[in-house]
Formats: sequence, C-alpha cells, structure tokens
Amino acid sequence: MTASENALQLVAIAARAADAKGGEDLVALDVSKPLPLADVFLLVSAGSERQVLAIADEIEEKLAEHGTHALRREGRSEARWVLLDFGDLVVHVFHQEERVYYALERLWRDCPVIPVPIDGPGEPA
Repeated sequence: MTASENALQLVAIAARAADAKGGEDLVALDVSKPLPLADVFLLVSAGSERQVLAIADEIEEKLAEHGTHALRREGRSEARWVLLDFGDLVVHVFHQEERVYYALERLWRDCPVIPVPIDGPGEPA
C-alpha cells in the first residue's frame, strides 16, 4: 500500500506552510503500510517554542483554506512537540532537541521517504 493522492497533496501544502515559517529538516514518511490510520508523517524541526507554534499554526491555517481541518492536536501548551492529526496526514512539529531525542526517523526507518515539495505546483485549486 502507498500513500493516497490526498495525503500527498496535504503534504505539499503543509510542507510549504512549514517552510514559510522557517521550518527545517522536513521529512515525509509513507507510513501507510504499517499504520491503518494515517498515510504520511511529516516531520519538521524548529529552533524555539515560539517557532514550533508558528509553524503549527501556519500549517493548520493553510490546510483549513483547502477544507482540511485537524482532527486532533497535542502538545501546544509545552510547544516542544506539536502533533497535528489531519487523518491521512499526521504532522509532527518538533523543537530541535525533541526531534533528536525521539528520533522518529529511526523508529520508522523501514518506511519509504516521500520527496517534500516546497516549491512549485502540487497545491490543489
């Protein structure tokens, strides 16, 4: 099984939103095979708690403009690791220290990496 077209479109929108707010080290993982509840994880790093929140807010705003709203969100109060669940897409916005500590890339290393489209087409009309 591979990530759905919808999930790939959501990744493109979320990645551009994260990049616009200075998100770093963006990695998208196709988790559709081992997880029945999501197709893609998007991992993003930020240098401060304020930036973690700014990135998470921008992602939610841009996806909402395209009719996709977060089903769940976790971690906003501490702003060290904010998780945004959009169904097909789950976004993890990490403070850099948490990203290193939790090492989700290592945990999900068997999942294919999806190219993260930051520039160019791919955003639905």
